[in-house]
Amino acid sequence: MSKQKWFITGASGGLGLALTEKVLAEGHHVVAAVRRVAALQSLQESCPDLLEVESVDVTSPEQVTAVAARHLDVDVVVNNAGGAIIGAMEELSEADIQQQIALNLLAPIHVTRAFLGAMRARKHGTFIHVTSVGGRAAFPSGSMYHAAKFGLEGFAEAVSQEVAEFGIKTIVIEPGSIKTDFVANIRWTEELDDYKDGVVGKLRQQIKAVGDEYASGDPVKMASAIYAISQLAEPPLRTVLGGDAYAVLEASYTRSLAALQAQKDLAGSVMFEGKAGFNPQ
Repeated sequence: MSKQKWFITGASGGLGLALTEKVLAEGHHVVAAVRRVAALQSLQESCPDLLEVESVDVTSPEQVTAVAARHLDVDVVVNNAGGAIIGAMEELSEADIQQQIALNLLAPIHVTRAFLGAMRARKHGTFIHVTSVGGRAAFPSGSMYHAAKFGLEGFAEAVSQEVAEFGIKTIVIEPGSIKTDFVANIRWTEELDDYKDGVVGKLRQQIKAVGDEYASGDPVKMASAIYAISQLAEPPLRTVLGGDAYAVLEASYTRSLAALQAQKDLAGSVMFEGKAGFNPQ
């Protein structure tokens, strides 16, 4: 097995840390992009020849461009960093809106752009985008998180078609709940009275009461699955991880397909006679 060089964002905890440890255990080199370098000090001391830790704010395009320029030989880029602000859309501040889009959508876009040119020149590489079940199905109180993750899904799918001819693979990972500090790290909006007794307020209370207790995803097992998928010659574009994510998406896709099929006659009724429309293959 040839050795690879990985670049992993959000590598200091949760799934990012588990994936970093898995890749290191397989003997590959990892560049861990984190905001708190000290968080990986012990791991770096135990793997001094394989682990590099870079202090990077992924929401800063300048910092992302600079770190990519130092690692033009990266084989696998993992866009993993992310986080949620929970609350009604109306409760979000302008700063909240900007932060969610910057972290969960613009950051992976800038990371991808920064590394793509070198991969294209070598005609080799893999991009792994960690989105969420929330990138394909939406729940109340996560509007901007969903907006960003849905956007990342569309970005990844479009770019995957642009770069496949250069030997570059694209993998989208859609996890459900994971036993990490994700819930503990959630930022909450300041509640408006009108939402406290409605669906938003009830979901807020449910999340606060349950915390990570019912999170079912094992980050170590998920990391192993992601690594295995990354080594496939032809990995699927999307992979769902977690029984909860699978159940949510199966139900969502079933409803969506039924709703779409019910509109078939209406969709065709508004077309010019003899025109097939635009459907790129």
